[in-house]
Amino acid sequence: MTNVRHFVLAIASVACGATAGSGPTTTLRPACGVAQYWDGGACKSSEVASQKLAAGTAALAKLEIDEAKVALDQVEKSGPLDHATNIGLWEQRGIAAAYTDDEASATRAFDMLLALDPAHRLSYGLSPKATFLFEKTLGAAAAAPALDVNWPRGQKVGEPIPIDVEVLSDPKRFLARATLFVRTRGDASWRAADLTLDKTRHLVLPAIRAEKPVSLEVYLRAYDRQGNEVLTWADPSRPREIALRYEAPTPWYKKWWGITAIVAGGAAIVGTTVYFATLSPPDKIGGDVTTK
Repeated sequence: MTNVRHFVLAIASVACGATAGSGPTTTLRPACGVAQYWDGGACKSSEVASQKLAAGTAALAKLEIDEAKVALDQVEKSGPLDHATNIGLWEQRGIAAAYTDDEASATRAFDMLLALDPAHRLSYGLSPKATFLFEKTLGAAAAAPALDVNWPRGQKVGEPIPIDVEVLSDPKRFLARATLFVRTRGDASWRAADLTLDKTRHLVLPAIRAEKPVSLEVYLRAYDRQGNEVLTWADPSRPREIALRYEAPTPWYKKWWGITAIVAGGAAIVGTTVYFATLSPPDKIGGDVTTK
């Protein structure tokens, strides 16, 4: 009977402590706020760069070319830049170069602009000097950098979530690292996972604890070696969603170790009954009493 008890306890302990092997879980940090960037250890303000860009744009609109170029150079020195500021910097640089008939510099700037934002177009209210060179560059632009984020279908609440980040193209070779932003739908704050980029990167997000179906919202930002934001995948206002289905936990007595425990417990009861039936002394002793 002692051996049976030990066997039942061992089964229960193994079953309760078992977890599915899914690889190491990625550590998530709190995401930085608007107008901030992550420097590897803390969130820093990115407002100086956007202010310098506004100053350069204003100077260029007044055809103060030299002042504009000074301000635009300060934008880059104030980085790392978010995606919108990075796009604005190269647009204004291209326009400034076109206004001074520097076709080579304008073409390089517009080419970088289109790599950052392939759908970008200049205002036709600008001088033909700028719009002509932009259209010329647009016709010869190389393939834009691209990446994709994938996960298996059928994910469940309470299980780690595998994610693959794949670089599809990188003609300028400026996709150095990325940050994946995640939150449970309905949460106010985002969390972030930082990763270096090569052809394909695999990470495992922590399991979501809930007692109903939920969705995990995700978007991604990619950066060059200077930390400038060069590519976006989805958006915090329009994130992609990973649906997580909920399955009620199986009662312990329906699990294999519970069934084994019940069977083993039944065997113990039967064994005890047999023991008392066969080895216990009888209540009466048979025999005849004789007298002499």
